[in-house]
Amino acid sequence: MLEAPERTLIIVPAWNESRNVGHTVREILTHLPQVVVVVVDDGSTDDTAAVAKQAGAEVLVLPFNMGVGGAMRTGFTYAQRHGFLRAIQVDADGQHNPADIENVLAGLEEADISIGARFADVGDYTVRGPRRWAMVVLASVVSRVARVRLTDVTSGFRAANRRAIDQYVRYYPAEYLGDTLDSLVEAVHAGLTVVQVPVAMRPRMAGRPSQNPLGATVYLLRSVFALSLALIRGALRKRPRA
Repeated sequence: MLEAPERTLIIVPAWNESRNVGHTVREILTHLPQVVVVVVDDGSTDDTAAVAKQAGAEVLVLPFNMGVGGAMRTGFTYAQRHGFLRAIQVDADGQHNPADIENVLAGLEEADISIGARFADVGDYTVRGPRRWAMVVLASVVSRVARVRLTDVTSGFRAANRRAIDQYVRYYPAEYLGDTLDSLVEAVHAGLTVVQVPVAMRPRMAGRPSQNPLGATVYLLRSVFALSLALIRGALRKRPRA
């Protein structure tokens, strides 16, 4: 059972998601009517903000598109300033099932960060080719850094307790994969603990995901670069100053 749900913030980053965000917000509030949902409108050019507000969410509007990392850091800052004990990211496109929110939040009883893992023997979510290879390599490396077995370190369906919220306000990069890889590696280097919880992903409600053979290959190269950069940053921060 979710403890003190009114102290839990659901952060929904959204960019031009007017076709999806209203349904997502209503579905979250149906499952967890006492939580607060804040939609961070990441510089949308459609009516995402209006649709989200009409559905019952608090809305923060960014003046231009900052990416998921920038939107989430805004959400974590809101959580910190308003005294929320837990915060969890739920994507606006409907792929994250609100029925799994409580399970992901329950992981915070064991660790500071709880990741809803798509490759943990639940559901039928599959990724093939270079994108899948990248995910396996990334999970293997980050598992060694975190000293816990992780299978899905690029999942955005993740929860944070108060310690993790404070850490993310200090450091949550906006660059490619920084919101998942870099922020996670930095949090581990800062002494935070991580656990994963199996979840089942759903198809995107509307719109088309950007996944094709060329895109998958680019994802492989960029993700390896992003992880390398995260590890270098972490090593530099841990190095004692002369």
